[in-house]
Amino acid sequence: MSPKGLDYETLNENVKKVQYAVRGELYLRASELQKEGKKIIFTNVGNPHALGQKPLTFPRQVVALCQAPFLLDDPNVGLIFPADAIARAKHYLTLTTGGLGAYSDSRGLPGVRKEVAEFIERRDGYPSDPELIFLTDGASKGVMQILNTIIRGERDGILVPVPQYPLYSATISLFGGSLVPYYLEETANWGLDVNNLRQSVAQARSRGITVRAMVIINPGNPTGQCLSEANLKEILRFCYHENLVLLGDEVYQQNIYQDERPFLSARKVMLDMGPPISRELQLVSFHTVSKGYWGECGQRGGYFEMTNIPPQTVDEIYKVASISLSPNVPGQIFLGLMVNPPKPGDISYLKFVTESKGILESLRRRAQIMTDGFNSCRNVVCNFTEGAMYSFPQIRLPPKAMEAARRAGKVPDVFYCLKLLEATGISTVPGSGFGQKEGVFHLRTTILPAEEDMPAIMASFKKFNDEFMEQYEDHRGYSRM
Repeated sequence: MSPKGLDYETLNENVKKVQYAVRGELYLRASELQKEGKKIIFTNVGNPHALGQKPLTFPRQVVALCQAPFLLDDPNVGLIFPADAIARAKHYLTLTTGGLGAYSDSRGLPGVRKEVAEFIERRDGYPSDPELIFLTDGASKGVMQILNTIIRGERDGILVPVPQYPLYSATISLFGGSLVPYYLEETANWGLDVNNLRQSVAQARSRGITVRAMVIINPGNPTGQCLSEANLKEILRFCYHENLVLLGDEVYQQNIYQDERPFLSARKVMLDMGPPISRELQLVSFHTVSKGYWGECGQRGGYFEMTNIPPQTVDEIYKVASISLSPNVPGQIFLGLMVNPPKPGDISYLKFVTESKGILESLRRRAQIMTDGFNSCRNVVCNFTEGAMYSFPQIRLPPKAMEAARRAGKVPDVFYCLKLLEATGISTVPGSGFGQKEGVFHLRTTILPAEEDMPAIMASFKKFNDEFMEQYEDHRGYSRM
């Protein structure tokens, strides 16, 4: 019998090439262990509510009223919902053509795109055009849409930081392009060296690859660093001189845990630099409701904003967006509420500020607890998490452990992370899933477990790690510098 269209051997080869470690071997094994009754702490993905973070009250009140508009007709609605939540729900319902169950424009509701533009103007000090803002089902869908537009074939390359969030490597594989890595410097707190960028581009071009775009993740995932203004200026000049589109993944812009390097958008720095860069460099920036102190991952709300993109290209992106008809409308409402939260004087303002500040302050403390915990462990070193939601410690594996991994048919850091999972129930992602320098090994864990659980989790990790090192270490001493 001849092969059928969905038999494995006849599938699109690009689909087979896709790898996504965040939901890979470790996650699948953790799910199996959970079914067997083992308690699993899923720190493999930035999913705040799954690890106990409470939703912010005001946005949930507004969306509840939008989802059930008959509540607005109940004479007792004001006894349950504050007046500002009622007013905002009515406002958002007027922006739709039939409530949350009706399709919106393929770019998103015009009224919400206007709120996003006003947020960007407040943040950056420069006007933003709602017609150049597309709302998406989370930032990931926006990234995929733009990469699909840029990548024409295997000779097209995208510069991606290594370590990187595997959305980029997976999507580039899916669309048949080539990932061009540029390595971040762990010893310089995951800093970026423009000379490395030049070298990466030159090597790619020598292989016949046309480098078309560069990705930055700021704050970094999985590395947690925040880019300085000087660093951003270097990147913008580099992209301008190399004629690259800059893709700014800025989804963690609310997640900052130090005061030395506040978040600066690539757009603001670019516009501050003035012509010709501010008028000619093509930039696409991404944001989401999934991160920050919102953590509304399941709502799937996001946007991208285009700067210096030709109108004909914008029309083509709109055309492709139209194939999906509409981004989900509840996610759009969450996005509107994120960029336009309660203001001083509003009934819900104090509660909103108390809740959001409490989450961010706790995340800052958890980042420190986790960094200190990793650095207290044998053969583990970890930079402080300046931003985002992750720690990315380096695990200095002894030669005997690497040999045991080889015999087991595993990459060394996968071997370590599987042992950690089996012993402690802590589900992480091996550094090899994000890319790393040859012979250096890491794991990524979120800083999202409840603050009161963090000391016990770090104690469990330390106990496992020290026993692992005791088992595999040469007792004459070992270190990898």
